[in-house]
Amino acid sequence: DQAMPAHTPEDCDRLFEYYLNSGDLNHLVMLYEDGCSLVRRDGSVGTGHAAIRAVFEPMLATRPRIKCEVVKVVRTGEDLALVYNDWTLSATGADGKPIQRSGKALEVVRRQRDGNWRVAIDDPTARG
Repeated sequence: DQAMPAHTPEDCDRLFEYYLNSGDLNHLVMLYEDGCSLVRRDGSVGTGHAAIRAVFEPMLATRPRIKCEVVKVVRTGEDLALVYNDWTLSATGADGKPIQRSGKALEVVRRQRDGNWRVAIDDPTARG
């Protein structure tokens, strides 16, 4: 089944919210460039789709609900943008207890050859 394209930098977060809340790992991963980087919770950096999948697969098991709010977008040229995303997430831990998380992300998004935008660098807690 076909992924919805991100026509604008903001669409990357709108679609991230949709795919995460839908539990759709494959389409979630496809929002990222092939050689993308994701800053993990421990501060280490995962690179590429396999690393992205390894972060989100266990997260989806908690049946998370995320709300993304794009608060600012800074563009340079036609093909590169910095997205400021304030997000809140709720989930259920393995012990059945509720999990609440939030962060202020910075995301570098790039327009691809097909005209759609994908995430190049994602730091979910870069701004706190």
